[in-house]
Amino acid sequence: MTHDLRQRARLKYIRESIARIEDYTRGGRDIFLRETIIQDAVLRRLETLADAVNRLPDALKRRHRATPWREIYGFRNIAAHAYEQIDLVRVWEIVEDYLPDLKAVIDKELGPSD
Repeated sequence: MTHDLRQRARLKYIRESIARIEDYTRGGRDIFLRETIIQDAVLRRLETLADAVNRLPDALKRRHRATPWREIYGFRNIAAHAYEQIDLVRVWEIVEDYLPDLKAVIDKELGPSD
């Protein structure tokens, strides 16, 4: 698979992950904080999404300097290795405050046809 195809596949994976998280959290904050199965699904998707983000090329990241790329990947490390310390209120803030901006970047990169 060529570099461009791998990048598009990662971008599509990130887009799909965001769409699933949006679906999982459709019930709102209170349901998210109460339902462990939703928490588990969201955390897993955030972890794999962050890993995919880390594998995006530096040129793409430079085009979107306002996106906190390092912090996104940093969450992956917390989810994978420091799971006892996860603050679910903070996770909700990530879903609500940061995913829409990341989604906009991914949509801009992929364009309307994908």
